[in-house]
Amino acid sequence: MKQIDVETLRSSIEEEFEKSTKSGLTIFTKFLTLLDSGIVRTAERINDEWTVNAWVKKGILLGFRLGKLTPVKHSEPFSFFDKHTYPLKKFSSVNNVRIVPGGTAIRKGAYIAPSVIIMPPAYVNVGAYVSSGTMVDSHALVGSCAFIGERVHLSAASQIGGVLEPIGGMPVIVEDDVMIGGNCGIYEGTILKRRSVIGTGVILNASTPVYDLVNGTIIRKGSNGSLIIPENAVVVAGSRTIDSSFAKKHGLSLYTPMIVKYRDEKTGAKTALESALR
Repeated sequence: MKQIDVETLRSSIEEEFEKSTKSGLTIFTKFLTLLDSGIVRTAERINDEWTVNAWVKKGILLGFRLGKLTPVKHSEPFSFFDKHTYPLKKFSSVNNVRIVPGGTAIRKGAYIAPSVIIMPPAYVNVGAYVSSGTMVDSHALVGSCAFIGERVHLSAASQIGGVLEPIGGMPVIVEDDVMIGGNCGIYEGTILKRRSVIGTGVILNASTPVYDLVNGTIIRKGSNGSLIIPENAVVVAGSRTIDSSFAKKHGLSLYTPMIVKYRDEKTGAKTALESALR
């Protein structure tokens, strides 16, 4: 599709979003097709900086506004209901996506690139973008509008939080070659730069600072509201003491994610994590 067509669509979405009416279903349907195929995205990297396409979020929200609650087809003997504007995504062998049987659901409007592997059960929400070579393991969630780069390993029970609202809020970004361990939670527009490693059980959000033990610095959310984990960083779950007399009396501490190592180009993610935890 030509760029001018996307720009025309963008103007139409912006106009329909402001009207707050039940019109615009034809425009939304065209928008959903482009979102589903990856032609339009919620976030893009421009000049090495991640930028939110707020109009795409408006288009997704417009779909919820226009949608009517309806039974989900082919779900018998179970009963599921969702907005008719967001049916389940359909695949064929042409897509070259490996979806192992067992309870996975992917909403239309989520882009899944060829060679992605999805283990059961998993859920991928509308607006998400999952790039080629990525593994989404069992009980994992890819939330609304999240971007997952190439060759990412999203381990079992890990949660990539959705950021549909606020409209201008950065979604969670996971760049290429990132390894995310089991039972991790990545929320509130956190950005994981390429080749970073997130150890099992680590929780990252905009409110919790990350202590970089290698460089002796504290990483906090930036002006755009996102916490940014540097390239090649190996992050594990740790704790820090609380100075109050009550906390000292009871031996209390706070959960704290910590960078304990940086990978080099010759070090695999698993090797880096294992050596850091020894």
